Amino acid sequence: MKKKSAQAGRSSYRKLEEVLGCKWSVSVLLAIQRGIARPGALERDIDGISTKVLSERLRKLTEYGLLDRTVFAEIPPRTEYALTQAGRALTDIIGQVHQLDEKLKKASVRSSET
Repeated sequence: MKKKSAQAGRSSYRKLEEVLGCKWSVSVLLAIQRGIARPGALERDIDGISTKVLSERLRKLTEYGLLDRTVFAEIPPRTEYALTQAGRALTDIIGQVHQLDEKLKKASVRSSET
C-alpha cells in the first residue's frame, strides 16, 4: 500500500514539474493574476511567447487545475482564463519566492559593500 501511495506522490510531483518546469508557466500565471484573461491579450503581454507555446501552457495549467477556462457562446467565440483557488495559492507562493529573492539580493549587496 505504501508503495502505491509513494508512486502517486511522485506522479503528482512530476506533473507539477512538467507544468512549472516550462519557463513560460509562471509568466502566464502572473499575467492572469494581473487580470489579463484572454489568449490574445496574454500573447501581447508576455514578451517572446509564441501562440503555440501559450496554447500549450494554458492547456497544461488548466489540466493541472490552476486555471479555469470559460468559453462564451458568441460569434466569434470568446475564451477567458481565471485562476482557480489552487492557482491563486501558487501565485501567492511565487510572490513569496520573489520577495525572498529581493531580500537575498539586498543582503548580497550589503555584504559586498563591507
